[in-house]
Amino acid sequence: MKPTGAQSPRDHADPVDLNPAAATASANGGSARSRKSGRRVNASMVIGAGLVVLIVALALVSFVWTPYDANAIDPAARLQNGSLAHPFGTDTFGRDTLTWVMVGARITLLVGVVAVGIALLIGTPIGIISALFAKQPWGIWIDSVIMRANDILLAFPALLLAIIFAAVYSPGTGPAMVAVGIAAIPGFARVARSGTLQVLGTEYVRAARASNRRIPAIAAVHVLPNIAGMVIVQASVAFAISVLAEAGLSFLGLGTQAPTPSWGRMLQESQQYLSTHPELALWPGVFIALAVLGFNLLGDGLRDRFDPKMEARGA
Repeated sequence: MKPTGAQSPRDHADPVDLNPAAATASANGGSARSRKSGRRVNASMVIGAGLVVLIVALALVSFVWTPYDANAIDPAARLQNGSLAHPFGTDTFGRDTLTWVMVGARITLLVGVVAVGIALLIGTPIGIISALFAKQPWGIWIDSVIMRANDILLAFPALLLAIIFAAVYSPGTGPAMVAVGIAAIPGFARVARSGTLQVLGTEYVRAARASNRRIPAIAAVHVLPNIAGMVIVQASVAFAISVLAEAGLSFLGLGTQAPTPSWGRMLQESQQYLSTHPELALWPGVFIALAVLGFNLLGDGLRDRFDPKMEARGA
C-alpha cells in the first residue's frame, strides 16, 4: 500500500498523446514549415529580373520623355564629358549620350521580341511535330529529315543570314530581326523535341493514346503545358543572344541604320575616339552587357524554378 502523498515515478512522466493522427499531422506540418522556411530565394532570377526591368523601363520611359531630342545636333557641345546637363556626355555630333542609350533600348527590345517570337512560333511546332513522328514506326524517317534540316539551318549563323538578306534587301532593322529569328529556330526545335519525347513517354499520355484521343489533342492538352517551362527558359536565353546579335550587326552596318539610335551603332561610331573619349564606348557597352547578363541570369533562375529536380531539393 502506497503511503499518502507519495507519488510514483510514473506520476512524473510526460503525458503521452493518445492521438497518433494528431501527432503525425503535427510532425508533417512542422516539417513542411521547416522546408518552406528553408527554401532559398533564387538569387539569379531576382538579379536577372531586376536588370531586365531596368532595360524595359529605359525603353518605356523613352517613349514619353528623354533629356533631349535623339536627333538634335549641337556642334558646340560635341565630345563633352559627363555633366549635369549631359550626365553621360555627348558624342561627336553633340548628341546627348543618355538620350541615345534610352532610345537605343527600344531597338534592342524590339529586335529581341520579334526575333524570339519568330523562333518560338516556328521552332516549337517543328520540335513537337518531329517528336510525334519519332514515336510512330512509320514516321522515324520523317523525324530524321526534319532534324537534319534543323542541323543544316544551325550551320547558318545570324551574321551570315544578315549578310544574305542585306545582299537581297537593303540593310536595316527588319532584315536583322528576321536573320536573328531564323538563326534561333534550331534551338527552340531541339528543346521542344526533347521535352515532347519526355512527355510522350509518361503514363497519362499512354492512357490518352489508349483511349483513342487524337494526336493534336494530346499535343495541345498534355505536351504544350508540360514543355512550356523549357520553352520559356530557351526564350530568355535566346533574347540575350538576340541582344548581342543586334549589337554586332549594327556595329558592322548590317543592322539598324542612321539616324535611328542603336547601341551597336554607338559602339561603331566611338571607335576613332577610344583613346581620347573612351566613355563613348563605355555606356553602350555597359548596357549591352547588363541586358545580356540580365536575360541570362533570368533564364538560369527560370530553369532552376521549372526543374523538378531542383524543386525537389528545395532550390
